[in-house]
Amino acid sequence: MTIEPHPPAAEAAGGTSSIQRVLFSNEFGLVVLIALAFAVFASALPGFTTPFSLFAIGRQIGIDTMIGLAMMAVIVTGGLDLSVGAIGVSAAMVFGWLCERLGLPLAVSIPGALLFGALLGAINGYTVVRSGVHSFIITLASMSIFFGVMIFLTKAEAFRGLPPEVAGLGRLKLGGKVSALLAVSLAACVALSVFYRFTTLGRRMLAAGANPRAAEISGVRTGRMIIACHALTGALAALAGLMVTARTGAAVPSMAGQLGQDWLLPAFLAPVLGGTLLSGGRVAVFGTLLGAAFVNVITSGLLQLRVGEFWIQACLGLILLAAVLADRGRHTILRRRGLV
Repeated sequence: MTIEPHPPAAEAAGGTSSIQRVLFSNEFGLVVLIALAFAVFASALPGFTTPFSLFAIGRQIGIDTMIGLAMMAVIVTGGLDLSVGAIGVSAAMVFGWLCERLGLPLAVSIPGALLFGALLGAINGYTVVRSGVHSFIITLASMSIFFGVMIFLTKAEAFRGLPPEVAGLGRLKLGGKVSALLAVSLAACVALSVFYRFTTLGRRMLAAGANPRAAEISGVRTGRMIIACHALTGALAALAGLMVTARTGAAVPSMAGQLGQDWLLPAFLAPVLGGTLLSGGRVAVFGTLLGAAFVNVITSGLLQLRVGEFWIQACLGLILLAAVLADRGRHTILRRRGLV
């Protein structure tokens, strides 16, 4: 679902223009690409469609979707957050500390970790607004700060004595096939779609990203919206960290790589492929889910074909570049046809 601050008026051509809009949409293109990639790998790899393989792919799609949603939430205002990985792993470590060291129940530990992630995100947003420095620089610095402080406080030791329900969630199959983590991301997509389309705060976030000056004239406090977007990013990154914790059964400082950098490529790939504008003002919630699905189908297929990790990363980088260029070309065509 692609959401804009001011949906275009219906054209006189009615049905024809609606069909054209669907055919040129990111979502339709991604569905076609996912189907083609899945068909190719399924025919070339007998083990690609086994229940275990499909469960593993679905579980990773759920995690990468949440990471993408975290980045999408801050791209809304034209910003970036390079610290999503650092926030996610820091929140996961707080979750482990609350559960293992303090012995708090999951009903307290999970909201505590999410609030901690939202606090770190709000710190990023507040610093961006007060300093006037682009979020790229601020979050590049905070990425190192958050990760470094977390390593110092935890002494880089994992929390492995978590309640069995945590690992159980990571292994849970709904209907015997679908990963529960994928269901969590689907629920988050529905919630965010409702949030951006029907709530005042969500609409103001979109308006602040589409045209900050016009939004200010209309009474929208863009500074507050930037802080709110960063806080939402922090909460979603924390949720992604908890999902990785459920998959591994432990809160591990290296779950997102050094400084959380392993999350950066998935964080950008999913929303950009899905159709979220880097300039802000438009989100593609379910497009982000499809983007994560496409990336994971490609990655899983290449891994089973024994393609080297370096070449897979190079392939994903090319996909990201192609997605940005294709998005520009798609919008040029739509403008020429008068559909935007």
